[in-house]
Amino acid sequence: MSRRQRYSLPKKKSSTFTLNITSMTDMFTIMLVFLLQTYSTSEVQIIPENGLRLPQSATTTNPTEAVKLSLSATALKMDQTKLADVKDTDFLPQDLESSDTNFIKPLFAELDKLAKDPAAKQHIKDGKILLQADRSLPYSTLRKVMYTASMAGFPQMKLVTLVGE
Repeated sequence: MSRRQRYSLPKKKSSTFTLNITSMTDMFTIMLVFLLQTYSTSEVQIIPENGLRLPQSATTTNPTEAVKLSLSATALKMDQTKLADVKDTDFLPQDLESSDTNFIKPLFAELDKLAKDPAAKQHIKDGKILLQADRSLPYSTLRKVMYTASMAGFPQMKLVTLVGE
């Protein structure tokens, strides 16, 4: 008695290999999930200055477009332009008004120039400021910046913080 052989499909000699797209689909799905998780929906990009240690916070709100100030232990800057020097956690006497020691002259001049610009953007007209301040600075130094900004027509100030770790 002879054994029965199983039926098998006839093999074509000139056929090419077939592409298995299941693993490729898995790879694209993983890449899509990764990109969606890392995508930032914030409209404002904030890059901290070198050596600036921002305070921590538990906030989940995104910042809005505003004038960006950074106050470190060595300088006060608007974007990348240095406005005033800081020494021993306070501003130098030549940068302060002699009759009002809370008034920072170069900061007021720059903010006033921005406010009077007829082609100013809406966030400038609204008087919004994002302040990056080093966490080691005392409140009295921050108060001088806030006081001068409000005198120049920028009363809405938000402190930039790191989301808590």
